[in-house]
Amino acid sequence: MSHIYLDHAATTPLHESVQEQMTSVMQNHFGNPSSIHFFGRDSRKLLDQARTTIAKSINAPFTSLIFTSGGTEANNLAIFGSAYANEQYGRHIITTQIEHHAVLHPCERLESEGFDVTYLPVDETGQVDLNQLKEALRDDTILVTIMSVNNEVGVIQPIQEIGELLEEHQAVFHTDAVQAYGVQQIDVQEMKVDLLTASSHKIYGPKGVGFLYKHEKHHLKQQVFGGEQERKWRSGTENTLAIAGFEQAVKVLMEERESRNTHYQALFNELIAQLEKQEMEFSINGDLNNRVSNIVNISFPKTEVEMFLTNLDLAGIAVSSGSACTAGSIDPSHVLKAMYGEEDERLYNSIRFSFGIHNTLDEMKQVAEKIQPIVERLKSLS
Repeated sequence: MSHIYLDHAATTPLHESVQEQMTSVMQNHFGNPSSIHFFGRDSRKLLDQARTTIAKSINAPFTSLIFTSGGTEANNLAIFGSAYANEQYGRHIITTQIEHHAVLHPCERLESEGFDVTYLPVDETGQVDLNQLKEALRDDTILVTIMSVNNEVGVIQPIQEIGELLEEHQAVFHTDAVQAYGVQQIDVQEMKVDLLTASSHKIYGPKGVGFLYKHEKHHLKQQVFGGEQERKWRSGTENTLAIAGFEQAVKVLMEERESRNTHYQALFNELIAQLEKQEMEFSINGDLNNRVSNIVNISFPKTEVEMFLTNLDLAGIAVSSGSACTAGSIDPSHVLKAMYGEEDERLYNSIRFSFGIHNTLDEMKQVAEKIQPIVERLKSLS
């Protein structure tokens, strides 16, 4: 049985050129980049080249990038580092109800330590209301953290407008751009963000590496202690191998982003057309006109998501939902709950499809044809 992978928002396979680059680094460059001898300088050169390439991709200075073990660590450093460094100016934080758990859980931890966190709601399209953000801002607000693109429904938030709103405020502005980096052109100067998070394995690079962009005017309280790597912001020997792979993934991304988006949109159009051809009842969650091209979240009425995912997997289709299925029970998506309320049926029947560069239009036809009998069978059981 052939398998079709449509879960690229979870992770992407290594690009072929990334595999080649990492193989070369494994074979020829093993030194510790902090060592002053030839082998160390050789690895330091690779590290500096990667930092230059990746910083350029977001129009940031070379010195503004902090390499981390991934998006989660970068988010934690941004949130805890900002909160602790600025708590003398206030202890109020603003975020949204639809953030990734790598943002929500640090905010919840800070709440337990006495910080005051405002969780902004979203409307049915998944959008934050700028007026509500204005109303939530206080003199003691020290951090605003709002994601660029939601990982479950693909909705884009008005990051530049938020940056402009906060320009004259003391609050540090952080955005989790993990899902945006591979599909949107990111310019931290235009966006007016102070901190920005990205991850390698969402853009066909290796797992275990990411970065935090930090504007030079802002201070963070260090969270990982040891050596003086990453200008003392993040101790620990840099993962030169993974960082070199990350750089190669970014190089390819810069060349192919436009054509990738065109391809993703064609896949989306074909999937929707094929589902309609199968005469299935479905609806798209979130703002259809304000979403990235590679993520679509679809509700199939009168189905049950856990059984749906299992049947799709047995049919060779790899997708996901916003639900965490454990011990036979479903924890509804906090994103869909924020959008539609706690009682809405869409919390329990929605599937996320996320497209990749190797997916084909024919696969979209196959997916629709395999989904149709599964949906009919599940509806008959409801």
